Amino acid sequence: MPLNATLASVTQRIAERSRPYRTAYLERLEAARRKGAQRGALACTNLAHGFAAFPANDKLKLKEDKAPSLAIVSAYNDMLSAHQPFERFPQIIKDAAREAGAVAQFAGGSPAMCDGVTQGQAGMELSLFSRDAIAMATAIALSHNMFDAALYLGVCDKIVPGLLIGALHFGHLPAVFVPAGPMTSGMSNSDKVKIRQLYTAGKIGRAELLEAESKSYHGAGTCTFYGTANSNQMLMEAMGLHLPGAAFITPNTPLRDALTAAAAKQAAKITDLGTQYTPVGRMIDEKSIVNAIVALHATGGSTNHTLHLVAIAKAAGIVIDWDDFDKLSAVVPLITKIYPNGTADVNHFHAAGGTGFVLRELIDAGLMHDDVTTILGQGLRQHCKEPMLAAEGENGRPGIVTWHDAPAQSGDEGVLGTVAKPFAADGGLKLLQGNLGRAVIKISAVKPEHRVVEAPAVVFHSQEAFMAAFKAGQLDRDFVAVITFQGPRANGMPELHALTPALGILQDKGRHVALVTDGRMSGASGKVPAAIHVTPEVLGGGPLGRVRDGDIIRLDAEAGTLEAKVDASEWAARSQDSSDLSGNQHGMGRELFSLFRNAVGTAEEGGATFGLPPIFEKEKVTV
Repeated sequence: MPLNATLASVTQRIAERSRPYRTAYLERLEAARRKGAQRGALACTNLAHGFAAFPANDKLKLKEDKAPSLAIVSAYNDMLSAHQPFERFPQIIKDAAREAGAVAQFAGGSPAMCDGVTQGQAGMELSLFSRDAIAMATAIALSHNMFDAALYLGVCDKIVPGLLIGALHFGHLPAVFVPAGPMTSGMSNSDKVKIRQLYTAGKIGRAELLEAESKSYHGAGTCTFYGTANSNQMLMEAMGLHLPGAAFITPNTPLRDALTAAAAKQAAKITDLGTQYTPVGRMIDEKSIVNAIVALHATGGSTNHTLHLVAIAKAAGIVIDWDDFDKLSAVVPLITKIYPNGTADVNHFHAAGGTGFVLRELIDAGLMHDDVTTILGQGLRQHCKEPMLAAEGENGRPGIVTWHDAPAQSGDEGVLGTVAKPFAADGGLKLLQGNLGRAVIKISAVKPEHRVVEAPAVVFHSQEAFMAAFKAGQLDRDFVAVITFQGPRANGMPELHALTPALGILQDKGRHVALVTDGRMSGASGKVPAAIHVTPEVLGGGPLGRVRDGDIIRLDAEAGTLEAKVDASEWAARSQDSSDLSGNQHGMGRELFSLFRNAVGTAEEGGATFGLPPIFEKEKVTV
């Protein structure tokens, strides 16, 4: 199929808008490159410090400047189920690197926090900013200039974007991302939702809720619903940063270990010491970013990536905005149904055909750029594969992995469809705009009859205030919940998941309800229409701060509008609402992040605390 016209025009628009930034970025990349071993630039004292604790054979390789030196940058901790499997990975990588004639060192760790643990807690106000802290930690790990390539170990929400932003600031180095895989399936998603709603309605207690949650989140690996963490993994596959099909192989299995070893060997192949030099900064270009947006739409992925992909692109000198997401969503069909857009989990999706099937469908339909560079070389079609264990390892060593074409047919058409027979004609992620600003909405799980809501506003300054009103029985009516002062400048833009069950209960009772906020909801926004990331945020002077209780708000996801139906002269005369945010500035380390809150950009600019590098500031692009 020829390339889709909208895909081509959006890509061209991004390339033209980004040209001065991308050109400057590539010039910096080339200036940082040193042909041969990067550590050759170090003085003898520097180099001696860098390998002082190494085994003798590895030290000899580093002295000779002939063997590739691989950095391991890991977000391991054993409090996060998704990251606990990484405990074993460094040794697997080091052994595989030696087999490939290379050397691997654990270069540094990054922080890794879990939104599932901090949900509804004060610590959640550090979550978005942790992405940029992870990028900074990645830079610190690589700053020793000892390495010729890096392997990045991360899975979850802000962690993979942070690692990739950091990697792109060292864009002259090849990068291979190494996932840990999802936990095995536990309690079904439909049963989990019922339990949560019963608890929210006060019909069961905390003990019953905890028992259900423990059956859902029960072992090592990523949560199995299709939120931001698993969306990350899909996007790494779509950008060619994973080995094909690596995303959804469960942890602590022979195939998972074989893939980890193979990732190390691939990293050794693509350094500047060989003939397949593949620096990540050149690999991730405008076409790769567009492919990531397409994959997000086709799979109903997390709305958090309307922030993260913007920040990732910016790190490579590429400027994208929500218009790009909106235009692509209109032509990319939804071809998966994974919870919260359906009942299946990612294990079911993988068994039905997985990432290789999705990529092939989109390439064949002209909805993805095949002519991109990946860690395997030229062409994304190389990633339309699934891994198989060809041979078991011996003496505790990983086995050998081979790749086969992804299945020709979906194993379950209720979970994995095709471009010819999709679940929806568009990607379900839309741009809303009007006199309340610009926002995004994910409607892939919202039934058509709920996609237009016009009702009086009820304004809250926190999700806690909303929940208090809900529990007091004050919200059993049609309304639009307007939750303000939830943007990155105000309180770090925490996710507002506590609202989802409550609004779902009201919707199930026949009430017409919706949410409008300058905060986040992520991949679990679900069945209630939610206009999120409203930009500018209220603390930045955004018009959402002019809304008062009783104003009629119209959220129209079909027409793409978000407006307060207030007389224009009255609207213009209104002052901004105010709120006491002192309680959001201290405790749980929040005082350490005041610099982040003061420096952060808007949601549409990626919610990033560092913008385009200073070299780009001489030419501004208006987005």
